[in-house]
Amino acid sequence: MSFKDEIAKRRTFGIISHPDAGKTTLTEKLLLFGGAIQEAGAVKSNKIKKGATSDFMEIERQRGISVATSVLAFNYQDKKINILDTPGHKDFAEDTYRTLTAVDSVIVVIDVAKGVEEQTEKLVEVCRMRNIPMIVFINKLDREGKDAFDLLDEVEQKLKLNVTPLSFPIGMGYDFKGIYNIWEKNINLFTGDSRKDIEETIAFDDVNNPELDKIVGQKHANKLREELELVTEIYPSFDREAYLKGALQPVFFGSALNNFGVRELLDCFIEIAPQPRLAFVKIVSGTFERNTPYLHVRHGKKLKFSSPNAFFAEKKEIVDISYAGDIVGLHDTGNFKIGDTLTEGEIMNFKGIPSFSPEHFRYINNADPMKAKQLEKGIDQLMDEGVAQLFTLEMNGRKVIGTVGALQYEVIQYRLEHEYGAKCSYENFPAHKACWVKADDPKNEEFAEFKRVKQKFLGHDKHGQLVFLADSEFSIQMTQQKYPSVKLFFTSDFQTK
Repeated sequence: MSFKDEIAKRRTFGIISHPDAGKTTLTEKLLLFGGAIQEAGAVKSNKIKKGATSDFMEIERQRGISVATSVLAFNYQDKKINILDTPGHKDFAEDTYRTLTAVDSVIVVIDVAKGVEEQTEKLVEVCRMRNIPMIVFINKLDREGKDAFDLLDEVEQKLKLNVTPLSFPIGMGYDFKGIYNIWEKNINLFTGDSRKDIEETIAFDDVNNPELDKIVGQKHANKLREELELVTEIYPSFDREAYLKGALQPVFFGSALNNFGVRELLDCFIEIAPQPRLAFVKIVSGTFERNTPYLHVRHGKKLKFSSPNAFFAEKKEIVDISYAGDIVGLHDTGNFKIGDTLTEGEIMNFKGIPSFSPEHFRYINNADPMKAKQLEKGIDQLMDEGVAQLFTLEMNGRKVIGTVGALQYEVIQYRLEHEYGAKCSYENFPAHKACWVKADDPKNEEFAEFKRVKQKFLGHDKHGQLVFLADSEFSIQMTQQKYPSVKLFFTSDFQTK
């Protein structure tokens, strides 16, 4: 198969949602369709609920949430599908933000009862900033929930999306009969049997055909006709170019737990979703070959990789060649930071990935003085991975770790002990938000006074940038008023603005 053919068959996407909207369940069912797993992880065995395939860290098993990003690959209809399964828990939002730089498209999962939730809004905002193509999947239709049109309005208003339904529910909750697939012009009747890998569908081009009354009942048939007429009048027709530009978002309805509406979503996705635009290690362009020297641009030195890995959750295998759109794991001895670039020799860099202001701050202390080097190495590498952010205070040199959520401190503690043999403890640090600092004139008196007055709240991030660890929103506002020439930023990419 040619290089272009290899790229054309790949689809790399992420699934994002608020916790408990059904993201991991949807991921499982997509894997079932691809034949990558034989049964859903949610199946109970000996009264013990198994963890989902994509959740494999011990903390994930204990808490029943995803806290790490994993790459899940499978083949479906001659396409190579790469799913980046992202943490849904808000404490790990920053991991998801970074993952969204490696995907070519996204599926947004929304709970039919809860509608659009806070975490979904934040994640979609990141996608919108990058013009990432999005498909919306409204999940759990077999449960009581909001009206379909109300949900579509909510998606448009809260997420600022321009939607067009490509399927539509027939009934809802206890009265749920199935889905009319606008994209394929067929009806999928709901049986409620989650064991069925693929639901049976009935081809149905014309909803005005009286046969519809026999299939779903006269009441549901009439309501569906009215609703589809409204869909045609209110929403734009699907335009693939608009979708690829991030200007139009198709919407599908279904129930991932019952394996319903998932095939329709997947079949449409592989047809309309973009081929890889970026290839990393995520391969950005060309191929990535085992035992071939590549230039590490930031270090200015050549590196060879004897065992690049492709991943399926915790399982991995060595790959000889990877193509644009694939995501490859490399054994890292401390060479890499998030955003680094490997090339065949060209001096080039991609725009950096911003760090967002953390919401929790704690001093980190060494709990085992005999393991100081291991602790330092562990913190250094975990921060390079982007697990959290490290700030060194100017006044006393103490280290402060900032995270998006409190649960990340458990993950750091766990990984330091199990991967680096080091132990740490924490103390609260009274900060409200991290603000990256840039002065109009670093030599003027106003900047000097700012640094003198705020010295106990000043530190540097891992890249040496000055950060003001403000203790309250009021303090930020007063600082901006009192020192107008000192600019405060809530992401670390201010130098590019």
